[in-house]
Amino acid sequence: MSVDGHIVLDGVTKAFGENVVVNNIDLNIREGEFFSMLGPSGCGKTTTLRMIAGFEVPTIGTVTLAGEDVTEVPPAKRNVNMVFQAYALFPHMTVQENVEFGLKIKKVKRDEVKSRAAEAISSVQLDGFELRKPAQLSGGQQQRVALARALVNRPAALLLDEPLGALDLKLRKEMQHELKAIQVRTGTTFVYVTHDQEEALTMSDRIAVMNNGIVEQCAVPREIYEHPTTAFVAGFIGTSNIVNMRVDRAVDGVAIMDLSEGQRIVARSSATTGTLQITVRPEKIHLSADGLGDGSSSVGGRISDVMYLGSMTQITVDLPNGDTLTVHRLNDEAAAADPVVGDTISLHWAADNSFVIEGLPSTANGGDASAHDAPESE
Repeated sequence: MSVDGHIVLDGVTKAFGENVVVNNIDLNIREGEFFSMLGPSGCGKTTTLRMIAGFEVPTIGTVTLAGEDVTEVPPAKRNVNMVFQAYALFPHMTVQENVEFGLKIKKVKRDEVKSRAAEAISSVQLDGFELRKPAQLSGGQQQRVALARALVNRPAALLLDEPLGALDLKLRKEMQHELKAIQVRTGTTFVYVTHDQEEALTMSDRIAVMNNGIVEQCAVPREIYEHPTTAFVAGFIGTSNIVNMRVDRAVDGVAIMDLSEGQRIVARSSATTGTLQITVRPEKIHLSADGLGDGSSSVGGRISDVMYLGSMTQITVDLPNGDTLTVHRLNDEAAAADPVVGDTISLHWAADNSFVIEGLPSTANGGDASAHDAPESE
């Protein structure tokens, strides 16, 4: 693997006894990017982060930071800082004192301590809060103090282990935008661990989706969402419909499964025979064929569930072959009345929105949680 990345994991495996938690993964994280590791509990993402931090040593493989092999280097000697879900601020110290603490331990000169602390506090937009103590701050402000305390050391990378997990939903969403803004302002490489798909899609430049100790796909958020390469990624990222498609014929690079009464499912593929596994997102399925052309998928089914979700309505449709499709319809002023359970309905989508999944079917549940993937502090 190329080692020109800022953080490079090359063939990294981590086993605890016979339990392989991370299995031969390669990652190349670029300098200055917001990189997320996303997956269910027990998938190996936190263990991977801890190997970058130095709290765990790979069983096999190497970890490189800024061109230097740090596989055996202890945490205190790596130029990285870690932020956990529990902020661990000193309650008796002010914001200023909390941020300065690490620099004082390193015996940095007094004037430099003050200037760097001021810079870090300003970078997280806490000017004016320097004399407050943690108990006088909101959860979001405490989180920003923890970030400033880490950033003040000017690390080559900031490692974040589900730091928003303790916040309520509204504040969590606000802090997603704050975190991304801080990362852009400082230019620091952020490596972020989360099980929250929306969180990863919102903030990340690239996402590594992990499952059972392996990286199933690593790409930009739009690519991960629009073009999942495995059934696990399709099922784990948002809502997706996965259909096993029999290829009856092919026309101009489009595989076609013919159904009864002129209905069909189509997908762009070079396959001319056999079976494909395809995924189509609920928002890509339409109740009308208008504008989709003659080569689009067109299937009929019976509505088994209708769920109002505010900005959209979710419709579940059972197909004659036993498959089920989920459809999202925007609730705009031009929309017709909601369909009714028991009604028959026709569904349509373009061939380009039937994305072929490579490889064998997977599961969206992830593996059993490992006790070694859970720690939030050393």
